[in-house]
Amino acid sequence: MKDYSNRKYFVIAVMFLVALTFLLRLFYIQVIEDKYRLSAENNVLRYEVQYPARGLIYDRNGELIVYNQAAYDLMVVPAQTSEMDTLAFCESLGITRDFFIERMIAAKNYSRRAPSVFLKQVSAETYADFQEKLFQYPGFYVQTRTLRKYSKPVGAHLLGYVSEVDEAQIKNNPYYKMGDYIGTQGIEGAYETVLRGTKGVKIYMVDVYNRIQGSYADGEFDTIPVQGNDIYSTIDLDLQEYGEKLMKNKTGSIVVIEPSSGEILTLVTAPYYDPGLLVGRVRSENYSKLLSDTVFKPLFNRATMASYPPGSTFKPVVGLIGLQEGVIRPTTEFECNYGYLFVGCHNHASPLNLADAVSTSCNAYFCQVFRKTIENNVYGS
Repeated sequence: MKDYSNRKYFVIAVMFLVALTFLLRLFYIQVIEDKYRLSAENNVLRYEVQYPARGLIYDRNGELIVYNQAAYDLMVVPAQTSEMDTLAFCESLGITRDFFIERMIAAKNYSRRAPSVFLKQVSAETYADFQEKLFQYPGFYVQTRTLRKYSKPVGAHLLGYVSEVDEAQIKNNPYYKMGDYIGTQGIEGAYETVLRGTKGVKIYMVDVYNRIQGSYADGEFDTIPVQGNDIYSTIDLDLQEYGEKLMKNKTGSIVVIEPSSGEILTLVTAPYYDPGLLVGRVRSENYSKLLSDTVFKPLFNRATMASYPPGSTFKPVVGLIGLQEGVIRPTTEFECNYGYLFVGCHNHASPLNLADAVSTSCNAYFCQVFRKTIENNVYGS
């Protein structure tokens, strides 16, 4: 019985010593030895979205209208940041300390662990200099993006523009996340799903200094981005440029249509603006200026949004209908007498036939044709 008690106490003592050893080792790893903490952080994974190049836009002759240029977004993951020299950080990027604080608060409010845009569209020059110092700022990394560029400063209303998604768009479409871009208005907006492509994801292993150590699992779980599809429009770029020159310092619109197919060759609205104004970090500032111009309203598309009476352009249509219905012939004449009932007219020869009525734009003649058409006995009373 005594031997049994001794063995029991011995086993309990061994178990106590083993447990104490584990506890001491755990305390040493978690509290004392920094290298173990750093080793754990060495295994941090970064899920980096790979944005596809947006599809290009061409005119009917294959001439390039819209293309892409590389840009760089500085991303931040607040949970991975640590104490750093904020003054040197701000000086490297040309930003103020107030801006730094504002963006960090916004990033934390969005998510402490998910990446968000800290600074949009950093220039290639700034990026080249900052990239060498990036390892000093854990939690920050650079995301390659593209910006729209234009071969000619024309067609702003026709082409539309690309802007950052807002909360409503994110809520309505799960494809978009904070910091994504979306086509707005014009061709960019109408063909957004065609032009945008498909995003990919690349998973990196990074160390405590935010340096990439390699692809996770040799890229087995990565997805490749798919470039957006190109679009060949019916627009004639040279004709569009000529139309905008004609409308310089004027107010109105020009729409040129191919009669045989209904294709739009040119769509001009004036006053207009350079589409390049709504690209890059100056987009918001320029958009506000254009929007606040209530005199010329450069953002207003007069070709598609304004309501104008057809006026004399409808007279040939009335004449053609009269010929088709057989109520007049090309030689049919009518008196003008300076107008028809309440519709006045200008001074010209009278009576006159269809060709003369078109050339002089006679109101009275086409009022007579319209009346004969609607009073045609073929249709009854």
